[in-house]
Amino acid sequence: MNKWTNTGQGPGLLISSVPGPTATGLGEPQAEVEETLKRIQSHKGVIGTMVVNAEGIPIRTTLDNSTTVQYAGLLHQLTMKARSTVRDIDPQNDLTFLRIRSKKHEIMVAPDKEYLLIVIQNPCE
Repeated sequence: MNKWTNTGQGPGLLISSVPGPTATGLGEPQAEVEETLKRIQSHKGVIGTMVVNAEGIPIRTTLDNSTTVQYAGLLHQLTMKARSTVRDIDPQNDLTFLRIRSKKHEIMVAPDKEYLLIVIQNPCE
């Protein structure tokens, strides 16, 4: 089970104790990563953000632990299936963005080679 610690970089921004390839685990300067996540989180209607590694383990989140683990695991599986489907249709293609809208939430996933950026927001805002 991952342990989460508050970064002090904003309301509820948490970091997993799982080490990454750099100080941030994202291959970018830590201040830039934190600033980007804070900017996204500050948008009207955003409920939470998280960064998930290639294994589906959350490394950054603004959500509580149980919600983070649930969303990270399920959205990692869904994103990998969507990526596989896109590549099955055209091996030269790749998934660049996944957007899901339900009655309660809108979930946006921006996949990269090693990470997923997940944003959950209210759909009506």
